[in-house]
Amino acid sequence: MRHVTLFNLRRTLVVALMLWVAGAAHGASTDARTRHPIVLVHGLMGWDNILGLDYWYNIPAALRRSGATVLVAKVSAVNDNQVRGEQLLKQLREWQAAKGYTQFNLVGHSQGGPTARYVAGVAPTLVASVTSVQSPHVIDAAEPDSILSVLSSQPGLFATLGKLIDWLSGSGSLPQDPAALQAWATDTAAFNARWPAGMPSTPCGQGTELAFNGVRYYAVAGNVAKTNAWDPSDLIFKEGATPSDGLVPVCSAHWGKVLRDDYPWNHFDGVNQFFGLIGKSAPDPVAFYVQQASRLKGLGL
Repeated sequence: MRHVTLFNLRRTLVVALMLWVAGAAHGASTDARTRHPIVLVHGLMGWDNILGLDYWYNIPAALRRSGATVLVAKVSAVNDNQVRGEQLLKQLREWQAAKGYTQFNLVGHSQGGPTARYVAGVAPTLVASVTSVQSPHVIDAAEPDSILSVLSSQPGLFATLGKLIDWLSGSGSLPQDPAALQAWATDTAAFNARWPAGMPSTPCGQGTELAFNGVRYYAVAGNVAKTNAWDPSDLIFKEGATPSDGLVPVCSAHWGKVLRDDYPWNHFDGVNQFFGLIGKSAPDPVAFYVQQASRLKGLGL
């Protein structure tokens, strides 16, 4: 009798375990399970993780909970897109060699967008899509509140802060070159002429979603400089003469298919910083990334 009781107990435990595993699997979301990994590419003065603080605040975790494979890139905090792009390309090839990935969905915030475009230009077979979030694809020197005025102000300070950011994130050997960055910013036309895939056909218009190099291009923009009184980044940004997120004008962020260019986000809201402080009733930035991953999944990417 005791043997039968133990047998029944074991069988009950096994069945319960199987039901729990099945329930957990059924409850797991696959909304963002893209065919190819999602690679997050930070912007100017950006990082991957510093002392436990993600540049992409809560975004990688949300994507993974929804089934995505997420890789977070680290490139120079202060440099031009060619140097940053080569650094990103090296990481992609390392991930490809280690894991067997064939392509990647690149998602770049701010300067991360043009950096990703560089990689898509030199190695299009590695890139399935490029999604740029609040990225300065076209910089107008006449706009006094644009990123160009910021870059021109204190190049030495930019270099020092860039070194500090990369050191704190464990990438202290990455080079900083504010002069190269400024040279790119003053001549985005040359960069765009070299890597035109996804370029808008008219000023402030849209470009081709599926470009001639086989890569799909998407973009979103923010149009509010100040969004939350508790957000310290509101002190950095100011309203300009044209609609912008406080740093990148709306039209400058257009590239490929423009998904939306009126998000009520400032420039840091697009990566859910600081600590998720966004404007009242503003769309959740984290939800945007999951939705975009779902869109890419639907396209078989």
